[in-house]
Amino acid sequence: MRSEIINNTKIVATLGPASWHKNVMIEMIKAGVNVFRVNFSHGDHETHRNTIRLIKEINKEYSCKVAVLADLQGPKLRVGDVETGAEIHEGGTLTFTTKLVKGTAELVYMNYKDFPSDVEAGEKILLDDGKLMCEVVETNKKDTVVTRVLQGGPLKSKKGVNLPNTKVSLPCLTEKDLADVVVAMEEEVEWVGLSFVRDAQDVRELRNIIEKFGSYAKIVSKIEKPEAVVDIDQIIDATDAIMVARGDLGVEIPYSSVPMVQKMIVEKCHVKAKPCIIATQMMESMIESQSPSRAEVNDVANSVCDGADAVMLSGETSVGKFPVKVVETMASIVAHVESTFDVKPITDNPPSIRNERFITKTICYNAAKIADQVGASAILTLTFSGYTALKIAGHRPRTKIVVFTANHQIMNQMSLVWGVEAFYYNGMESTDRSFDDIKSILKENNIVENNDLIVKIASMPIEEKGFTNMLKISAV
Repeated sequence: MRSEIINNTKIVATLGPASWHKNVMIEMIKAGVNVFRVNFSHGDHETHRNTIRLIKEINKEYSCKVAVLADLQGPKLRVGDVETGAEIHEGGTLTFTTKLVKGTAELVYMNYKDFPSDVEAGEKILLDDGKLMCEVVETNKKDTVVTRVLQGGPLKSKKGVNLPNTKVSLPCLTEKDLADVVVAMEEEVEWVGLSFVRDAQDVRELRNIIEKFGSYAKIVSKIEKPEAVVDIDQIIDATDAIMVARGDLGVEIPYSSVPMVQKMIVEKCHVKAKPCIIATQMMESMIESQSPSRAEVNDVANSVCDGADAVMLSGETSVGKFPVKVVETMASIVAHVESTFDVKPITDNPPSIRNERFITKTICYNAAKIADQVGASAILTLTFSGYTALKIAGHRPRTKIVVFTANHQIMNQMSLVWGVEAFYYNGMESTDRSFDDIKSILKENNIVENNDLIVKIASMPIEEKGFTNMLKISAV
């Protein structure tokens, strides 16, 4: 089963109570979902395992290639349970404690035991995505922090806390995350989301864990801290993909800075050929409404024009009333923009450093250029790692990028990458025979027709599974 709409820009949809039913998930895939996000911030391991297995069941039953993004919670700070109707007022006092208490308008539990020792007087505390704001007056450095309310409103249970001025001593991977990673590895997910990344070392720590499992899973580093923006070049080098998580990011840095940070990160990802996801509040009004706001349509369209690999839905599909409708709407926006706007990298990026990948990078760069020049219907690549597909996609050719691999996990991973459609193929005995087989697959899926030009790249001899070293133009 292929989606009825095949776009270059992919759609990530978060699963939750509104959408983790098999029939709903199937309809969402038909509507255009390429990746399902499983949010480990909510639910238990049994629920997550069952959800991931259901996705794999659908993939097998309907010949789909939907990837799973297991999104780790990370060091997310939250208040505890708060009595109904609690409201804090500007100028009032709100005390945070690390002792477990039922929260009130005067006293609330904080789930981070080192909170009193990390904060200093004068630092800001933001609650509920910045809806509430306090300033630290004093801390006993042990278990209590007294604050003055700068911006009041309803104080609700389990709401997130952001500390934009504070260097938090929590590790990027918490004990909960380490347990969640085990589940993700055992269920063989394609992507793992690393929350609240601060620097490249955070990414390397997760990489070491994944490698110990012998997994092919790749890492999506979520940019939602000011420190991550400062270290963005190193993080992009260390990771496999980036998510611009605008919710927490927009709380941690001035909201007026978020649009330009988004554009900057997308551009840097293009140069490094790393997929980039734009996330949070893209179509939030459709949690309750069957149609988006004009601002939301513009937001999705601008993300496509920027050249994002994927756009992501969160509450819209996890708890919203219309999970299928919102996917259909987003897919139609993406399709219209792509049909009227030629997405190209902001910078031309030919390879220049002569390392072991120099020839492969050169072939990928020129494959994209040649395909555009000759009007090819597709660029074909046989891959054992997905590397060539990523490199070609980074150059944003006008033609389809079609990938063939003998690894199901890598095949599904490609569902996150701009302009790429992947197929399973395990007959890689010789280059000529393989490409003959592939032509038949392309025709069966209406990707090419007789006499269409195609650009083929591969490693020769194919059985050695070496670096890509061949480029060929031919007619179908």
